[in-house]
Amino acid sequence: MRKSAKAVTGDVLKRLLATCHTDSLKDLRDRAILMVAFASGGRRRSEVAGLRKEQLTVEAPVPVDGGVQLPSLSIHLGRTKTSGGDNDEVVYLTGRPVEALNTWMAAARIERGSVFRGIDRWGNVSQRALDPKATNDIVKQRALLAGLDPAEFSAHGLRSGYLTEAANRGIPLPEAMEQSRHRSVQQASEYYNSATRRSGRAARLMD
Repeated sequence: MRKSAKAVTGDVLKRLLATCHTDSLKDLRDRAILMVAFASGGRRRSEVAGLRKEQLTVEAPVPVDGGVQLPSLSIHLGRTKTSGGDNDEVVYLTGRPVEALNTWMAAARIERGSVFRGIDRWGNVSQRALDPKATNDIVKQRALLAGLDPAEFSAHGLRSGYLTEAANRGIPLPEAMEQSRHRSVQQASEYYNSATRRSGRAARLMD
C-alpha cells in the first residue's frame, strides 16, 4: 500500500470527525474507528479492523482538573509486528475515544467478537470483522466529505499523524513511542524531526 502523503494530524482529524455528526450506525462506527485508531497511538489498519471485544479491558477512571474523571480502557494487542516473542503489547485509551467506542458498541449491540464490522444498506451490522482495506476506504471517504483530497490521505496517515501531533504538542518522543509501539527510534523520530525543525529556532533565524 502506498503510504499517505499527508499525516492525519489533530486539525485534519477534527475535520474528518465533523463528518460523523449523526446518530446513524455508520457515523457512530466511523467516528469510533477514527478516534480509536488515532488515540491508541496510530494503530495499523489491520489492528483496527481485527480488534475484538475480548482485547478490551476497562480500567480505573483517570482523574483530571476539577474532580472530573475520564473513562479509561486498555487494548491488548497481543503479539504485533514490532513486539516479537510472546510479548503482549498494551496501549491505553482515555476520555472521548472511550466514549465513542462504547457508544458504537452499544448501538451495534456488540457484546463479543469483532468490534468494527460492516454495515449493509439496510443498516444491518455484519457478524464479520471489517476488512482492513475498509479502514483505509473510511479515511478516504471521510476526507472527501470534509472537502479534502482523498488521494492525499490513507489509514497510514493516522499512524504518522499521531506522532506528528505528539511532536507538535511537545510530548517527549519516548512517551509517544510507548503508545505508538514503534520499536525504531529512527523511524519514529522522522515525524518528530520534521515537526520540530519547522517550528524550531534554526528555521526562524529571520523572524
